[in-house]
Amino acid sequence: MQQAATLSEPTNLLARFLRGRKWYGAEWYMTMTGGLIVAFIVVLTLLTFFTPRLAPYDPESRVGDPFTPPCTTHIFGTDQLGRDIFSRIIYGAQIVLQVALLSAVFSFIVGVPLGLISGFLGGRLDRVLSLVMDSIYSFPGLILAIALAALLGAGVLNMSVAIAVVYVPIFFRLVRGQVLSIKEELYVEAARSLGARGRTILWRYIFPNVIPSIVVVFSLNIADAIITEAGLAFIGLGVDPSKPDWGYDIYRGRSELVGGRWWPVTFPGLAIALVALGFSLFGEGLSEILNPRLTEA
Repeated sequence: MQQAATLSEPTNLLARFLRGRKWYGAEWYMTMTGGLIVAFIVVLTLLTFFTPRLAPYDPESRVGDPFTPPCTTHIFGTDQLGRDIFSRIIYGAQIVLQVALLSAVFSFIVGVPLGLISGFLGGRLDRVLSLVMDSIYSFPGLILAIALAALLGAGVLNMSVAIAVVYVPIFFRLVRGQVLSIKEELYVEAARSLGARGRTILWRYIFPNVIPSIVVVFSLNIADAIITEAGLAFIGLGVDPSKPDWGYDIYRGRSELVGGRWWPVTFPGLAIALVALGFSLFGEGLSEILNPRLTEA
């Protein structure tokens, strides 16, 4: 009996998962499509770390004639140095996802605790933190990231920090607004009247209700960070030029469009668009699914 119940659990989970199509409609398909794209890119990136022969060629070595058009030997063609573009796109996902994930994690680590504390305590600390975050948020994101990346220098970690600073106010503003609303709820007042400490109320009763919104913003920030990273790499503020990077490959190939050599720009651009679209669809779908007003309808 126990074995039969254990075997039926995955079936029940799969059935509930499939029924989500009826509950959420287009939002379910958005989330699943984005999730599949994200899962594919993440798995591909992990494989490149542990499988050096995953791509057909070394992404940093000359393996053919310069500007070979897409063919059976080089399905995406070669660049100006004779390097295989397909191999560079596969390995270029490492840098793009490293920067995007690190920047989102850094902004999460800084923005979420500050938003929780600011919204919960209020007073002078809240005013000071809100003023600082609003000042950062008022700058155009890409320009601020460019200025910080130029100041810090090239490299994955420096790019991640530069991009993270742009997104800290987004996490802060979201969490602070949620906390200001949640801390007035009756169950929070009840916990406070029963003698619960402020720290307990904050982390046990308020923070769990903020998590769904944080997950959505985290996914959407990764999508935006991918595009920002490509912009930094395009203007030369990325990693070592010899390393495969989609943004820098677009920069190197842009001048060849006039001569009809479209492949050095097209395929890296499509890779950026696909990954950003995957994270955007996943985040937007989660936003709709986690919206309580939709589940009540």
